[in-house]
This record gives sequence, structure tokens and C-alpha cells, in this order.
Amino acid sequence: MDYIEEIENYWKLLSETFKSIDNWEIEKALNCLTKARDEKRFIYSIGNGGSAATASHFAGDFTKGLSLGREKKFRFISLTDNAPTVLSLANDVSYDSIFVEQLKNFLEPGDIVVAISGSGNSTNIIQAVEFANKKGATVIGLTGFDGGKLMQLSDIKLQVPLNNMQIVEDIHMIFNHMMMFILYSKK
Repeated sequence: MDYIEEIENYWKLLSETFKSIDNWEIEKALNCLTKARDEKRFIYSIGNGGSAATASHFAGDFTKGLSLGREKKFRFISLTDNAPTVLSLANDVSYDSIFVEQLKNFLEPGDIVVAISGSGNSTNIIQAVEFANKKGATVIGLTGFDGGKLMQLSDIKLQVPLNNMQIVEDIHMIFNHMMMFILYSKK
């Protein structure tokens, strides 16, 4: 089986999509996250499916990679990672409430919520972000496609304007690695 053409097309689409990313929004996200670190604010990440994996990866990279051995540390927590909490909320309340109910326990004004949704329309993400906005938190939204409702509700908008979930999720992970790489060099 010959896949070379499909492979080359994927690389080409990924490469072309980078040109549509707003670098100023990435800079805003970097400044927001470092301010949260400096002010000892908490940063919470949320997402479903592949976006949940990205939310978890963000927390791991910022908690270990950008904090270990450093005086200033990120307080970055992924709300996707506590399976008993997530599953009990999904079972006993509703799947739509798995993030907002956790935020009700922890979120303080000035904290950050990193909300990741390819479509920008996941109900549990939207409920959490609406609560975060009411609570006075800053929302960094990572979206794809047309940005959905999350784009409208986010203070900082990291949008991948493409109707291809795989490329969208690839670039969301690149946002994480790019920010980690930049911040790591800024000790």
C-alpha cells in the first residue's frame, strides 16, 4: 500500500495551518500564565477525549518541566486526571457538570482556566467557562473549526481555524510545547 501522497498532504496541511494562527494571542497566553505563576494563582485545564490528554499534558509539562528546581512554580492542575471524581460526577450529577462542579470547589478570582475543545461547543466545557467568567477567572480557550461558543467566552483565544480535528489537536499540543519551550528558556 502506498501512503506517501496522503502523508505529504497531511504535512502540507499542517504547515499551511500554522500561517493562520494569531501569534499575539499566544503571547497573551504566555504573559497570563507567567503572571499567574508569579502571583501564585492556580491554573486549571479541562478537555474531553484528545483534548483531555492535552489538558493533562499541559499540567504535567508546567508542573514538572517548568517548575522543578525553580524558585517560581506553576500551580497547574488538570481536572481531567482524577478518574474517581470525574466518574462520580458524571454518574451522580451529569457528564455536563464534571468540570464546573470541580471548579466550584477550587476556583478563585484571578485564577486561570485553560479550556480545550476542538469544536468549541462541548457542553461541559461551556458550563465550566461560564462559571469561570462569573467567578472572575481568566479563560484561555483552545479551539478549532470556527471556535464555537468557547471562542466567544474566552479572554485569550488560541484558535486553529480549520475543519480537521486531527490537525486541530496536533496544533493544540504544539501550543503547549511551544509555550513550555519559550518559558523554559526565560528562567
